[in-house]
Amino acid sequence: MVREAADNFIMKLKIKNIVSVVLIGWLIGSVNLSAQEFKASVDKTTVGQNEKFKVYFEFSGGDYNKVKNFRAPSFEGLKVLGGPNQSTSMQFINGKMSASVTYSYILASSKIGKFKIEPASIYFEDKVLSSKPITIEVTKAAGKISNGNTTGGISNEELAKNVFIRAIPSKTNVYQGEQVTVTYKLYTKLNISSPQINKLPANEGFWAEDLETSNNISFNIEMYNGERFRAAEIKRVALFPTKSGKLTVSPFELKVPVIIKKRRSSRDIFDDFFNDSFFGSETIEFVATSNTININVKALPKTNVPATFKGAVGEFDFSATLDKADVELNEAITFTVKVSGKGNIQLISVPEVDLPNGFEKYDPKSSKNISRKNIVSGNKTVEYLAIARIPGVKEIPPVEFSYFDPSRKRYVTKRSSPFTIDVKKGAGGFENNVSSFSKEDIKLLSEDIRFIKTSNFDLRKKGEFKVIASWFWIFTIAPLLILLVTLGVKKRQDKLTGNIQLSKYRKAEKAARGKLKIAKKAYDAGDKPKFYEETSKAVFGYLEDKLNIQKSEFTQERAISELLNQGIADELVSRVKSISEKCEFARFAPKAENSHAEKNMYDEALSVIIELENSLIGTKKVKSKK
Repeated sequence: MVREAADNFIMKLKIKNIVSVVLIGWLIGSVNLSAQEFKASVDKTTVGQNEKFKVYFEFSGGDYNKVKNFRAPSFEGLKVLGGPNQSTSMQFINGKMSASVTYSYILASSKIGKFKIEPASIYFEDKVLSSKPITIEVTKAAGKISNGNTTGGISNEELAKNVFIRAIPSKTNVYQGEQVTVTYKLYTKLNISSPQINKLPANEGFWAEDLETSNNISFNIEMYNGERFRAAEIKRVALFPTKSGKLTVSPFELKVPVIIKKRRSSRDIFDDFFNDSFFGSETIEFVATSNTININVKALPKTNVPATFKGAVGEFDFSATLDKADVELNEAITFTVKVSGKGNIQLISVPEVDLPNGFEKYDPKSSKNISRKNIVSGNKTVEYLAIARIPGVKEIPPVEFSYFDPSRKRYVTKRSSPFTIDVKKGAGGFENNVSSFSKEDIKLLSEDIRFIKTSNFDLRKKGEFKVIASWFWIFTIAPLLILLVTLGVKKRQDKLTGNIQLSKYRKAEKAARGKLKIAKKAYDAGDKPKFYEETSKAVFGYLEDKLNIQKSEFTQERAISELLNQGIADELVSRVKSISEKCEFARFAPKAENSHAEKNMYDEALSVIIELENSLIGTKKVKSKK
């Protein structure tokens, strides 16, 4: 009985092992098989009568050299206009090679209805791989409307269907001050060369921040409205609405050189496009335009608005710190206030610190760090330096920071704890109320009293006083003249301080030269993107200050219009426009520029700013005389 039971146990164990081996082998075979894929796709699933479309049969996941015996379907009901065309690609990911081979056909149908493209097949390592069937719907062709606009003998409408820009907003309903990310993507079915900016979007009603993008355009295959395109991201921008209501972002335009084959016997320019060769082609310039974006901006709630709210919108953290709480008389302290998080860091107002009496307060030091990736984020820090002038225990009230959180749809207030500072007299200190004195006054306290001499007198009789000496008048009138000059300078400075725009107007050229110096350093360091960015900031910043245009409302078109209205020569205006376009274009084709071109750009920007300064000052003098 025992032996019989043991034999049964051994038999069951063998059967179990055999099943396990078979199961493991089946799993390995499944993994190997799933590693290779053979699929079919089309560039559009709905086409018009006699309209051309393309079908792709693609193998991926293995060595394409082992692919053989490709068998195409019969394409029943469809007409083969071209193909098969074979293309291969290879890439390395994490040290592993991935390869693919694609067979493509150009098809069309003169009949209306639904047609099935049957599976195609290939042999790979003695295995047969088959694609899945695809259904194509052929509809009645709509009559083409021609307005007579052609480029190089080709209808602009045909080009617009094959080369265009999509402006894709992250959201269309936001609160005032909330970020909207707009992504601009270029779609094409045609061969194109390096695009150039023709017109930037007018972001009126928005504060705009350009987000980080690659300097090189990289195309990927993408389906859009059932059609296959090569698509590339060309620009991303973060928009912060500065007012409520319905706001519009105007189209973004690119000049795109399109490379096509010269027309032969056929009237359709796309007959031999996919079999195009280097010879027999021509380049035509086409302006690709994005769609217009409408953004609905809701006003911030008017109820429960904190008294400390200064317009910050987003998600933020807040901190206030004091470097030390126990100090001696005349010792410095540093109070640091920091705001960090997601939102328009550029426009955030950091709360001020209300220091008690007995502290001499210096101008604060501000710094910021901004990240412009998918979401604009970062931090802004303000440091307050103060010196204790009166001993005693001092209290600094809590510091508050308020913001509106769009995700929670409410205001949020963050508050620090109060601060206590113990100011001690210290060794050798004196306890005087010097809060009304400046640093200079304190230095002279030990020098304003002189001792009376009690010996060594040298008294002599002088002659009679007849005429007042000239030095007397000099020392009498000079202080009066100095006082009048000082009052005049102070009055002028007060006027400039009270009129921020006038101050910006007067300092516009100096600020522009400062930015050009930064651009020159970037040029010397070989940092091309930084060079063109700072050059663009120098020109645009000069125009903002000189033409009294707010940064959030600034556009190239408005600046050009203002310059023309002020009587600036057309040639100089054209040079301004050319500089801005070249700086923007450098982001898309940085390799097209060389160091000589950058040096010319720097010299041209400096020359333009100097000529604009002279021209604007001249027109202002003429207007004042009239």
